[in-house]
Amino acid sequence: MKVQKILMLLAVMFFLITSTLESRAQTTPSGKVYEDMSRPERLAFVGEQARRIAREMSGREYDFTPAFEADIQKAVTQYAQRIGTSRGDRPGKTDLRVVLETGQAQAPRLIAAFRARNVSPLIGLYLPWIESEYVSIPSPNSVGAIGMFQFLPKTGEHFGLSAPELLDVDKSADAAARYIAESLDTFQSDPMKEALALLAYNRGAQKTARDLSVLLNDQNRQCSICALTADRSKLDETFRSENVFYVPRFFAAAIIGENPGAFGLQLRPLSSY
Repeated sequence: MKVQKILMLLAVMFFLITSTLESRAQTTPSGKVYEDMSRPERLAFVGEQARRIAREMSGREYDFTPAFEADIQKAVTQYAQRIGTSRGDRPGKTDLRVVLETGQAQAPRLIAAFRARNVSPLIGLYLPWIESEYVSIPSPNSVGAIGMFQFLPKTGEHFGLSAPELLDVDKSADAAARYIAESLDTFQSDPMKEALALLAYNRGAQKTARDLSVLLNDQNRQCSICALTADRSKLDETFRSENVFYVPRFFAAAIIGENPGAFGLQLRPLSSY
């Protein structure tokens, strides 16, 4: 019995030490949490983490512009302001701690679905965050989208799913992974094809390709997603009011979900589940 008690005590100590180290590893080099950082420190932290996530997601370096990183940082701050504050239980209003806890429960199946389609698990983890905050929403929104991945029934039909099946997390996750895979193939020649595939999920692949043909040139081609957001005034009202925020929000969600300790949350990164 004494040996068992000692082993249990050692296991508890190991867990506590590991949790502490994980939390420290997620803070900035200065040791500050996001809330206590100055604006330059926040920008530096967000830029570093956005590039790290892009690298893990794509296997390549993303050459974000300072303006695009500032868009991500703004989205990070907006999310961070919801930590410990709840204005309801609808997506966009829930305490962010609840969002992360829900994401933990869904993470294994989301990771598995996207890996099965050779799509980065990080996309599988944070796409449903920005779409529904991991809630399989049964009521259609203003354009008729439903489920965790907010598919339109017509889009669901394209992937062989009925409207009721879009509420099935496993089936809708597989359909979302196939959707992203199709867009990755469409933009395969672009060094930021993952970011463009995410934008296409929100805007549509045809419109995204059209936007690129209008705005890309030899000077801005290195960061195509940056070029689109920088020249947003030249695109339609839907892009300016909605689509322009989509990819920055994705990276903001991933930064928080992969670095919860940097936001004062004693949680593991979502990708570790």
